[in-house]
Amino acid sequence: MTQLRTGLAALALGLATVTAAHAAPPLVDSAWLQPRLDQSNLVVLDIRNKIDGGSREVFEAGHIPGAVYSNYLTDGWRIARDGVPGMLPETAALETLIGGLGIGNDSHVVIVPGGVSAVDYGSATRVYWTFKVLGHDEVSILDGGFAAWRQGNRPLASGPAEATPRDYRVTEIRRELLATAEDVEKALTTGTALIDNRPVEQFRGEAKHPKAARAGSLPGARNIPQSQFFDAETGRFASAETVAGLWRDQKVEAEGEQIAYCNTGHWASLGWFASYAVLGNEKARMYDGSMTDWSAEPARPMSTPN
Repeated sequence: MTQLRTGLAALALGLATVTAAHAAPPLVDSAWLQPRLDQSNLVVLDIRNKIDGGSREVFEAGHIPGAVYSNYLTDGWRIARDGVPGMLPETAALETLIGGLGIGNDSHVVIVPGGVSAVDYGSATRVYWTFKVLGHDEVSILDGGFAAWRQGNRPLASGPAEATPRDYRVTEIRRELLATAEDVEKALTTGTALIDNRPVEQFRGEAKHPKAARAGSLPGARNIPQSQFFDAETGRFASAETVAGLWRDQKVEAEGEQIAYCNTGHWASLGWFASYAVLGNEKARMYDGSMTDWSAEPARPMSTPN
């Protein structure tokens, strides 16, 4: 409980304090972004896709001035490997993808989701996690996404956006942010917190993802559904106080080793972001293979909590 109280005390200082350990603020708003659009090292990355009704055509009809576009679902941010969807691509592929968008190692990337739901926010938190795994700290998410930009009557541009490719090189992979099946097996014996970010019916084994071999959850996991990370009233990510309350309600410490998971590493990126970026827990990891990977091996244990 001492660690939890310490974490909550820090939250009272606000998000600025929590994010001091990060090179860029995890969440920025439209008022922060607009006056910085002309900065040469800033790249606004619009990732709208069919989750939020977006596409390249939608982007070209209206977007933040100077933004570049990459479809989160179809442009290679996640790949299938050994029959498991949603895995982190190889480093070389990510270097080509990111560099082709005009992003350099010195760029401050601001990721723009649609801003319409928790599932949509998962696109942004997953891309944010990818940059962090690649050792790229200059990355933020536009809180409220494109919806908040529109609601603020801020300037728009239209038409295609051509990026000048840059040479992007990954110099480190932060494997401490990435969990594998082997890490989960170890966690089951060490008592590391496992946080299931799927809807409650999937957590209880009453339903499952079509590509998961079995229904159920990881033994001993705590359930914090992805929907709780989105404030429908404001269209923004849940506040630090709300996130702290979610962890407290599930009796999970705000600090220390934690592994977030879901089905394919999309919803889990929201849980990981809440722990890592909002609570400031740099020991938080995400299992990108999640239940589609774990359930494929019959010998791996699963449970069906009441």
